[in-house]
Amino acid sequence: MAKAMTTEARKKDTREKIALGGLIVKAGLRYEKRALLLGLLIEASHRIKGNEAERSRLTALGAEAFGNDSE
Repeated sequence: MAKAMTTEARKKDTREKIALGGLIVKAGLRYEKRALLLGLLIEASHRIKGNEAERSRLTALGAEAFGNDSE
């Protein structure tokens, strides 16, 4: 039987989920269907496995977006 999460663990989990949701909003995908969002993430996961060039390219793209936080 799985152990129940502690209050602190639940709080940390909630903060992480909120932060991840914020990434969806920042990417301009707030109003897309959940199935599309999941598909995009699965596709990205496949694209970066074993492909350091693609991982670096996407990391740079994300870092640039974080640098433009005035949006």
